[in-house]
Amino acid sequence: MRRAINLLDVPPDAVLVDGNVARGFTLPAKTVIKGDSKSMSIAAASILAKVERDRYCLEMDRLYPEYHFAGHKGYATKEHMDILRRIGPCPEHRRSFLGFLQK
Repeated sequence: MRRAINLLDVPPDAVLVDGNVARGFTLPAKTVIKGDSKSMSIAAASILAKVERDRYCLEMDRLYPEYHFAGHKGYATKEHMDILRRIGPCPEHRRSFLGFLQK
């Protein structure tokens, strides 16, 4: 979120965060639990983020077809976890979420 805010052409006055944690912002930040059902701004941002994530996963599926990104869209489905256990992560996987592979 911080990176996205820093890339905006027009800086916002404040930040609304869906959830209960807002750390590291240089702007005033307000958390909104279940924000996507209470705030039109958070709901719209959630939709935009999902559409962009889906596009990105389709691109990753072309680069790394063995990971089936087009099917699971990066979510921790059983298929995705099984693939990671079998062949390990690709360069696009965030290592901070792969602790289960160390077990």
